[in-house]
Amino acid sequence: MRSYNHDSYEQRSGYMAQVHLPGSVFQSLVWWALQSLPDEILVGIDINPNMPHQPEVDDYFSGEEVHGNLFQGQGYVISEAHIVNRGDSYSVHHLPEDWTDDMFSTERGSRAGRFTHWLHTHPNAPAIPSGPDADAAQETSGIDMILGLRFSPEGPLPWFDDVEGTRRSMKATTKEAPRKRSFFARHRLPVLGKAPSGHSIHELQLIGFHKSGHGINIVFVDEDGWPYGWDSNMKCLKSNQA
Repeated sequence: MRSYNHDSYEQRSGYMAQVHLPGSVFQSLVWWALQSLPDEILVGIDINPNMPHQPEVDDYFSGEEVHGNLFQGQGYVISEAHIVNRGDSYSVHHLPEDWTDDMFSTERGSRAGRFTHWLHTHPNAPAIPSGPDADAAQETSGIDMILGLRFSPEGPLPWFDDVEGTRRSMKATTKEAPRKRSFFARHRLPVLGKAPSGHSIHELQLIGFHKSGHGINIVFVDEDGWPYGWDSNMKCLKSNQA
Protein backbone atom coordinates (compact mmCIF):
# COMPACT_ATOMS: atom_id res chain seq x y z
CA MET A 1 0.00 0.00 0.00
CA ARG A 2 2.94 2.34 0.61
CA SER A 3 4.23 1.64 -2.89
CA TYR A 4 0.77 2.12 -4.40
CA ASN A 5 0.41 5.47 -2.59
CA HIS A 6 3.76 6.56 -3.97
CA ASP A 7 2.50 5.82 -7.48
CA SER A 8 -0.77 7.64 -6.69
CA TYR A 9 1.28 10.72 -5.86
CA GLU A 10 3.55 10.42 -8.91
CA GLN A 11 0.53 10.03 -11.22
CA ARG A 12 -1.73 12.57 -9.51
CA SER A 13 -1.77 14.93 -12.52
CA GLY A 14 -3.75 12.33 -14.48
CA TYR A 15 -6.71 12.33 -12.09
CA MET A 16 -9.53 14.81 -11.45
CA ALA A 17 -10.53 13.32 -8.08
CA GLN A 18 -9.48 10.83 -5.42
CA VAL A 19 -10.95 8.35 -2.95
CA HIS A 20 -9.38 7.27 0.34
CA LEU A 21 -9.60 3.53 1.01
CA PRO A 22 -8.72 2.18 4.49
CA GLY A 23 -6.22 -0.66 4.43
CA SER A 24 -8.49 -2.78 6.64
CA VAL A 25 -11.32 -2.56 4.10
CA PHE A 26 -8.95 -3.39 1.24
CA GLN A 27 -7.71 -6.43 3.17
CA SER A 28 -11.30 -7.70 3.33
CA LEU A 29 -11.81 -7.05 -0.39
CA VAL A 30 -8.73 -9.07 -1.31
CA TRP A 31 -9.68 -11.92 1.03
CA TRP A 32 -13.21 -12.14 -0.39
CA ALA A 33 -11.82 -12.12 -3.92
CA LEU A 34 -9.39 -14.94 -3.12
CA GLN A 35 -12.10 -17.01 -1.45
CA SER A 36 -14.33 -16.66 -4.53
CA LEU A 37 -11.85 -17.66 -7.25
CA PRO A 38 -12.32 -18.31 -10.08
CA ASP A 39 -15.64 -16.40 -9.88
CA GLU A 40 -16.04 -12.64 -9.92
CA ILE A 41 -17.61 -10.82 -6.98
CA LEU A 42 -19.55 -7.56 -6.78
CA VAL A 43 -19.07 -5.50 -3.62
CA GLY A 44 -21.12 -2.54 -2.42
CA ILE A 45 -19.12 0.12 -0.62
CA ASP A 46 -20.20 2.98 1.64
CA ILE A 47 -18.46 6.06 3.01
CA ASN A 48 -18.31 7.46 6.53
CA PRO A 49 -20.15 10.82 6.45
CA ASN A 50 -18.43 11.74 9.72
CA MET A 51 -14.92 11.21 8.38
CA PRO A 52 -13.89 13.66 5.65
CA HIS A 53 -10.51 13.35 3.96
CA GLN A 54 -7.60 14.89 5.79
CA PRO A 55 -7.18 18.29 4.03
CA GLU A 56 -3.39 17.92 3.89
CA VAL A 57 -3.75 14.54 2.22
CA ASP A 58 -6.27 15.84 -0.30
CA ASP A 59 -3.92 18.67 -1.24
CA TYR A 60 -0.93 16.36 -1.48
CA PHE A 61 -2.57 13.93 -3.89
CA SER A 62 -4.40 16.54 -5.99
CA GLY A 63 -3.31 17.23 -9.55
CA GLU A 64 -3.54 20.53 -11.41
CA GLU A 65 -7.09 19.86 -12.62
CA VAL A 66 -9.43 18.97 -9.76
CA HIS A 67 -13.19 18.54 -9.92
CA GLY A 68 -14.58 18.98 -6.41
CA ASN A 69 -18.12 17.77 -7.12
CA LEU A 70 -17.71 14.86 -9.51
CA PHE A 71 -19.51 12.08 -7.62
CA GLN A 72 -21.52 11.26 -4.52
CA GLY A 73 -19.48 10.68 -1.38
CA GLN A 74 -16.49 12.59 -2.76
CA GLY A 75 -14.22 13.85 0.00
CA TYR A 76 -15.20 11.21 2.56
CA VAL A 77 -13.25 8.13 3.63
CA ILE A 78 -14.68 4.73 2.73
CA SER A 79 -16.02 2.95 5.81
CA GLU A 80 -17.45 -0.48 4.94
CA ALA A 81 -18.02 -3.02 2.20
CA HIS A 82 -20.46 -5.90 1.63
CA ILE A 83 -20.43 -8.72 -0.93
CA VAL A 84 -23.56 -8.38 -3.05
CA ASN A 85 -23.13 -10.97 -5.80
CA ARG A 86 -20.84 -13.70 -7.12
CA GLY A 87 -20.75 -15.19 -10.59
CA ASP A 88 -19.39 -14.77 -14.10
CA SER A 89 -18.69 -11.51 -15.91
CA TYR A 90 -22.18 -11.48 -17.43
CA SER A 91 -24.22 -11.97 -14.27
CA VAL A 92 -22.12 -10.45 -11.50
CA HIS A 93 -23.29 -6.85 -12.10
CA HIS A 94 -26.93 -7.76 -11.46
CA LEU A 95 -28.34 -7.48 -7.95
CA PRO A 96 -29.89 -10.72 -6.66
CA GLU A 97 -33.37 -10.55 -5.13
CA ASP A 98 -32.14 -10.74 -1.54
CA TRP A 99 -30.32 -7.41 -2.10
CA THR A 100 -33.38 -5.62 -3.43
CA ASP A 101 -35.82 -6.39 -0.60
CA ASP A 102 -35.78 -5.73 3.15
CA MET A 103 -33.83 -8.82 4.15
CA PHE A 104 -30.69 -6.87 5.06
CA SER A 105 -32.27 -3.49 5.79
CA THR A 106 -31.10 -3.52 9.42
CA GLU A 107 -27.50 -4.02 8.38
CA ARG A 108 -27.46 -1.73 5.36
CA GLY A 109 -29.80 1.05 6.48
CA SER A 110 -32.55 2.72 4.49
CA ARG A 111 -30.62 2.67 1.23
CA ALA A 112 -30.97 -1.12 0.98
CA GLY A 113 -28.93 -2.22 -2.07
CA ARG A 114 -27.99 1.27 -3.17
CA PHE A 115 -24.37 1.76 -2.10
CA THR A 116 -22.24 4.82 -2.76
CA HIS A 117 -19.40 3.00 -4.56
CA TRP A 118 -19.07 -0.41 -6.17
CA LEU A 119 -16.15 -2.77 -6.74
CA HIS A 120 -15.98 -5.93 -8.78
CA THR A 121 -13.14 -8.31 -9.47
CA HIS A 122 -11.48 -9.40 -12.71
CA PRO A 123 -10.16 -12.95 -12.20
CA ASN A 124 -7.19 -13.42 -14.55
CA ALA A 125 -7.92 -10.19 -16.36
CA PRO A 126 -6.33 -6.73 -16.07
CA ALA A 127 -8.15 -4.16 -13.96
CA ILE A 128 -9.36 -2.22 -16.99
CA PRO A 129 -13.08 -1.46 -17.58
CA SER A 130 -14.82 -3.55 -20.23
CA GLY A 131 -17.90 -2.50 -22.16
CA PRO A 132 -20.29 -4.12 -19.64
CA ASP A 133 -18.30 -2.52 -16.80
CA ALA A 134 -18.74 0.93 -18.34
CA ASP A 135 -22.47 0.30 -18.83
CA ALA A 136 -22.93 -0.82 -15.23
CA ALA A 137 -21.04 2.27 -13.98
CA GLN A 138 -23.79 4.50 -15.40
CA GLU A 139 -25.98 3.42 -12.47
CA THR A 140 -23.33 4.29 -9.86
CA SER A 141 -23.73 7.51 -7.88
CA GLY A 142 -20.15 7.31 -6.59
CA ILE A 143 -17.36 5.51 -8.44
CA ASP A 144 -16.58 2.00 -9.62
CA MET A 145 -13.42 0.11 -8.74
CA ILE A 146 -11.90 -3.00 -10.29
CA LEU A 147 -9.62 -5.45 -8.49
CA GLY A 148 -7.70 -7.58 -10.98
CA LEU A 149 -6.09 -10.85 -9.90
CA ARG A 150 -3.61 -12.81 -11.98
CA PHE A 151 -3.35 -16.45 -10.93
CA SER A 152 -2.43 -19.94 -12.03
CA PRO A 153 -3.40 -22.54 -12.98
CA GLU A 154 -5.44 -20.46 -15.36
CA GLY A 155 -8.00 -23.08 -16.37
CA PRO A 156 -10.51 -21.67 -18.89
CA LEU A 157 -9.56 -18.08 -17.96
CA PRO A 158 -6.19 -17.29 -19.57
CA TRP A 159 -4.55 -13.94 -18.81
CA PHE A 160 -5.02 -11.44 -21.64
CA ASP A 161 -2.21 -8.89 -21.78
CA ASP A 162 -3.20 -6.97 -24.92
CA VAL A 163 -5.94 -4.86 -23.28
CA GLU A 164 -5.55 -1.11 -23.68
CA GLY A 165 -5.81 1.08 -20.60
CA THR A 166 -3.92 2.36 -17.57
CA ARG A 167 -2.95 -0.34 -15.06
CA ARG A 168 -2.14 0.14 -11.40
CA SER A 169 -0.38 -2.84 -9.80
CA MET A 170 0.30 -3.60 -6.17
CA LYS A 171 4.06 -3.96 -6.02
CA ALA A 172 5.84 -6.35 -3.68
CA THR A 173 8.34 -4.73 -1.33
CA THR A 174 10.49 -7.84 -0.91
CA LYS A 175 13.43 -8.52 -3.20
CA GLU A 176 13.02 -11.35 -5.64
CA ALA A 177 15.46 -14.22 -5.55
CA PRO A 178 17.89 -14.41 -8.49
CA ARG A 179 16.46 -16.34 -11.39
CA LYS A 180 18.17 -18.94 -13.51
CA ARG A 181 18.83 -17.91 -17.07
CA SER A 182 16.66 -20.55 -18.72
CA PHE A 183 13.68 -19.84 -20.97
CA PHE A 184 11.16 -21.14 -18.41
CA ALA A 185 12.80 -19.34 -15.51
CA ARG A 186 12.70 -16.01 -17.36
CA HIS A 187 8.95 -16.41 -17.83
CA ARG A 188 8.24 -17.61 -14.31
CA LEU A 189 5.92 -15.24 -12.49
CA PRO A 190 6.47 -14.17 -8.88
CA VAL A 191 4.10 -15.78 -6.39
CA LEU A 192 2.54 -13.37 -3.88
CA GLY A 193 0.67 -16.11 -2.06
CA LYS A 194 -1.86 -18.92 -2.29
CA ALA A 195 -5.63 -18.55 -2.45
CA PRO A 196 -7.91 -20.92 -0.46
CA SER A 197 -8.79 -22.49 -3.83
CA GLY A 198 -5.13 -23.48 -4.27
CA HIS A 199 -4.43 -20.93 -7.01
CA SER A 200 -1.06 -19.17 -6.98
CA ILE A 201 -1.52 -15.39 -6.98
CA HIS A 202 0.95 -13.54 -9.20
CA GLU A 203 -0.36 -9.99 -9.37
CA LEU A 204 -2.99 -7.65 -7.90
CA GLN A 205 -4.23 -4.58 -9.78
CA LEU A 206 -6.61 -1.88 -8.55
CA ILE A 207 -8.19 1.07 -10.36
CA GLY A 208 -11.08 3.46 -9.81
CA PHE A 209 -13.13 5.22 -12.47
CA HIS A 210 -16.16 7.48 -12.80
CA LYS A 211 -19.05 6.85 -15.18
CA SER A 212 -17.87 9.84 -17.22
CA GLY A 213 -14.76 7.83 -18.11
CA HIS A 214 -12.36 9.75 -15.87
CA GLY A 215 -9.94 7.75 -13.72
CA ILE A 216 -10.15 8.23 -9.95
CA ASN A 217 -6.97 8.18 -7.87
CA ILE A 218 -7.05 5.70 -4.98
CA VAL A 219 -5.13 6.44 -1.77
CA PHE A 220 -4.70 3.83 0.97
CA VAL A 221 -5.19 5.29 4.46
CA ASP A 222 -5.07 4.06 8.05
CA GLU A 223 -7.90 4.24 10.60
CA ASP A 224 -7.20 7.94 11.15
CA GLY A 225 -7.26 8.85 7.47
CA TRP A 226 -3.48 9.22 6.99
CA PRO A 227 -1.84 7.51 3.98
CA TYR A 228 0.46 4.54 4.42
CA GLY A 229 3.98 5.88 3.99
CA TRP A 230 2.90 9.41 4.92
CA ASP A 231 6.10 10.20 6.85
CA SER A 232 8.32 9.46 3.86
CA ASN A 233 5.90 11.31 1.58
CA MET A 234 6.12 14.42 3.74
CA LYS A 235 9.91 14.33 3.61
CA CYS A 236 9.69 14.08 -0.17
CA LEU A 237 7.24 16.99 -0.29
CA LYS A 238 9.43 19.24 1.85
CA SER A 239 12.53 18.49 -0.23
CA ASN A 240 10.64 19.32 -3.43
CA GLN A 241 9.46 22.63 -1.98
CA ALA A 242 13.00 23.45 -0.86
